[in-house]
Amino acid sequence: MRAPVSVIVPTLNEEAGLPACLGALFEGVSAGVIRELIVVDAGSQDATMEIAEEAGAEVVPCAPSRGGQLRAGAVKAQGEWLLFVHADTVLPEGWSASVEAHLAQNERAGYFGLSFDKGQFAGRLVAGWANLRSRVFGLPYGDQALLISRHLYEDLGGFPDIPLMEDVALARALGRTRLKRLSGQVATSPRKYQSQGWLRRGGRNLWTLGRYLCGVSPEKLAAGYRRQ
Repeated sequence: MRAPVSVIVPTLNEEAGLPACLGALFEGVSAGVIRELIVVDAGSQDATMEIAEEAGAEVVPCAPSRGGQLRAGAVKAQGEWLLFVHADTVLPEGWSASVEAHLAQNERAGYFGLSFDKGQFAGRLVAGWANLRSRVFGLPYGDQALLISRHLYEDLGGFPDIPLMEDVALARALGRTRLKRLSGQVATSPRKYQSQGWLRRGGRNLWTLGRYLCGVSPEKLAAGYRRQ
C-alpha cells in the first residue's frame, strides 16, 4: 500500500528555517505516512533549493505567489491526502501518529495548534489568539499546517492563486464544521515578530485580516504588506 500523504512546502529564500522543517518530516517517512515531498520554490537566491534536493524533495519552480505555489504543489502531488507546511514551521514530535489517527477517522481537514519557538510571554499571547481564532472562527493560518484529502481539496477548488490570504480563503471555504484540530502544536519562527515587534506585527496581521474580510483585494493587501 502506498503512503497516503504528499507534503507540500512553499519556499522563497528559506535556507535558515528549512532544515528544521524538513528534519521534522523524516518521522513521517519512517512511519510510512509520507509518500512524497514537494518543495515549490519562487526563485530563491540562497541555498533553499540545494537543501530541498539533499532532503530528497521534488523541487518545482513557480512564480512568486504563495497561493499559486501551494496550488502548483497540489497539482504535482500524487497522494490521497495533502499536507501543506510552511518552510519556517516545524511539526511536533509524534505528528505522524496524529495524522494517521485523523486519516482513519474522518474526512475533515486537520490543522495543528500554534506555538513559537521563542518569544516567552508575547509569543504565548500571540499563539493563544491564533489558537482561539482557529477554534472559534474556523480560521487557522498556513503556519499551523493544513492536512486535507485530495477529494475535499478539489471539491473546494483548492488554494486560490493569490499572493496573500490564501490560507484564510481556503479555511472559509471549508467552514468550521469541516476543520478539526489535530493533537500537538507546531513551532513556527518568530523572526518577523521579533524584527517588527510582537504587538506591531500582531496588530498588523489582525488589521490585514479585517480588511480582507471586508473585501479588500489580496493584491492590494500584499502590496501594502511588503512596504511595511
